[in-house]
Amino acid sequence: MTDLSDDGETTGGDGLADTATVTPLHEPRDGIPDVVDDDEALARACAELAAGSGAIAVDTERASGYRYWPKAYLIQIRRDGSGTHLIDPVALDGGLASLTDVLNDAPWVLHAATQDLPCLNDVGLHPAALFDTERAARLAGYERVALGTMVEQLLGYQLEKGHSAADWSTRPLPAAWLNYAALDVELLLSLRDRLTEELDRQGKLDWAEQEFEAIRTAPAPEPKAEPWRRTSGIHKVRTPRSLATVRALWQARDQLARKRDRAPGRVLPDSAIIAAASADPQTVDELRALPVFGGKMQRRLSPMWLRHIQTARTLPKNELPSAAPNNGGPPPPSRWSDRDPDAAARLAAARTALTELAERLQLPVENLLLPDLVRRLCWEPPADLSPDAVARELSERGARRWQIEQTADLLSEALRATAA
Repeated sequence: MTDLSDDGETTGGDGLADTATVTPLHEPRDGIPDVVDDDEALARACAELAAGSGAIAVDTERASGYRYWPKAYLIQIRRDGSGTHLIDPVALDGGLASLTDVLNDAPWVLHAATQDLPCLNDVGLHPAALFDTERAARLAGYERVALGTMVEQLLGYQLEKGHSAADWSTRPLPAAWLNYAALDVELLLSLRDRLTEELDRQGKLDWAEQEFEAIRTAPAPEPKAEPWRRTSGIHKVRTPRSLATVRALWQARDQLARKRDRAPGRVLPDSAIIAAASADPQTVDELRALPVFGGKMQRRLSPMWLRHIQTARTLPKNELPSAAPNNGGPPPPSRWSDRDPDAAARLAAARTALTELAERLQLPVENLLLPDLVRRLCWEPPADLSPDAVARELSERGARRWQIEQTADLLSEALRATAA
């Protein structure tokens, strides 16, 4: 792990600042700002942000686990010369047009940007450039990259914890939550500076910039073909008829959760879906005898759930789901040895070579090259296995330039492996 410390600060062998040098940070240096929840307050915040300088630290709070829609319920913004602003996008009936005029022309700093950018894009906010402190930390070789860990390790401060999983759709927001939210952007710009220095020292700053731009410009992901197959515990369901029950209950739950704007797991837990698919209840009483379905809300909904179970039970065979998902990709690697021994040999050679290279470069192998890309390349390699041809294939599959430069030669060799 990288061992980096401020001038004059000692760090332990794992790179973390010694306990005596870590300073608890209980509140923002300027206090907790008022929530911007009307157009007049938004105009003042925009004027202050416009008067500031440099990159803008941005974070959001959502209500994952409580609400169906992954929208931002609070947007935290900090810029040198303008302080911190807490924006309530739900309360602002006039929208965020004035905020986009300030933010969309500036570079942003976020931690784990892929989590925040979708809900920010939904309200019209798009960065002109991006620095992702989490991705930067991974590329720099840090093993633990949570924001609190990185701030403690590189800056010597300990952030307040405890509200990341709160229901941020709550109104009014408690002062302790607002304090936590403001602290999330308090040191983000300083963290960016330290990581920039470390990436530059390791010769990886250009790699990071390519990663940031790929994150910034990434299109919205395509919807999953069969999202119900991600139901937790579905591996316990063996028959196509039982899978049809899982699908029917998942789809009914999703429709109800969407209508009520509630997290699907709060409408009906995955465990209850799997239990119903396994037990195949014939009556409402049998369904209510199962775990969860005996609760007050589920007793009221149980006739509806049973109707969907009965519909799945009577589907013709040609409408039943297959036992394995049809995702258009290669089969699970555990089956490669039987189905295509040469592909299994290619994958083993590629994994070994990439793991060794990632260790030398001091970064996670999944950041060196996406595992799914490696699997697809090994299952269906190009006819031409020259380094240039492999490089073109990697580029077409979305690999960044730095990744191609590091891996094309070794993959060209690994793709020649055979079972013999």
